[in-house]
Amino acid sequence: PLENQQPTLIQDLPRGRVEKAIQIPNYRYDAEYQQEGVTCAACHVRDGKILGPYDDSAAPHPTQFDPSFRTTQVCYRCHNVVSGPMQFYNAGPCGTYPEYEGKFFMKEKGLICQSCHMPEVERPVAKGSPIRYGRRHLWRGGHDPDMVKRAVAVQVQADPPTPQPGDDVKLTLTLINAGAGHKIPTGDPDRFFTVEFTVRDSNGTVVHEQSDTMGRWILWQPVIVEVYDNRLLPLASRDYAFEYEMPENEKGWIVQARIRYHIQTDGQNQMLRDQYGLTADDPYVFTIYEREFPLDATLPVVVQNQEPDLRVGCMAPSDGLTPHHPSNTSSLHS
Repeated sequence: PLENQQPTLIQDLPRGRVEKAIQIPNYRYDAEYQQEGVTCAACHVRDGKILGPYDDSAAPHPTQFDPSFRTTQVCYRCHNVVSGPMQFYNAGPCGTYPEYEGKFFMKEKGLICQSCHMPEVERPVAKGSPIRYGRRHLWRGGHDPDMVKRAVAVQVQADPPTPQPGDDVKLTLTLINAGAGHKIPTGDPDRFFTVEFTVRDSNGTVVHEQSDTMGRWILWQPVIVEVYDNRLLPLASRDYAFEYEMPENEKGWIVQARIRYHIQTDGQNQMLRDQYGLTADDPYVFTIYEREFPLDATLPVVVQNQEPDLRVGCMAPSDGLTPHHPSNTSSLHS
């Protein structure tokens, strides 16, 4: 937060320990300003000057050209969380920047962070100023389910290809990080995916369920320790298998394949409700993929009729680009 967004100021850090910080009241604290969160000045103000990507400003206040606004370095300032004493993990808990895959996305496709999260626009920066190239300040990302959907490609295969009643049917869901230049999910380690398979009978009754989790688990006390991280690297894929016996004398049974994106855990959501007034109107679980497959002889037809997903980066599917991920290339079509 900015200085006047904080109710207290840190006066001293004994032995460099954040948890032992000596704080004093901040007489410039502005509670309303605090509610703005990451606001204009967080990126654009340094030492009393307004920074930006142009050096020809005629504004009636001090300005300064900063070339980092045209590169990923402007994002690096906040999205590269480094470790400290008594912290054990491979990358910072919200460190999206170190995950960035620059060889394909930046060097081959010319994409930087802003390409996806701050789309290009031509408009005046202020009233009366000239129309020129800039970027929208939307920062759509981990809190926007549509952006998450753009990062994920899914294909499902069945084995055997022509199952008969009584056969064990294996469905393989391949989840591909086809559109993000960083791991998915990224940012706050409370975020995670669940890959779910649910069998329902003809009445809609749940007969069997299976769920797998993709994310990052960090223990915060008494020291910060990364327990595991099974998130997908850029352009990588992972198979999730589900097996079930084809019903012999039943009709109308289906298996539902679903991927859900959780912005936070149930425990974190409850804490935010109790302490910060979050309400049920603030969703935190989103379905990013859902498909039903019949457990009968029509299963192969439904599987074959899936449309191939060719998304890469921010490009539209019509660009016909196929990601070069290291495994399961048969699940994509060029």
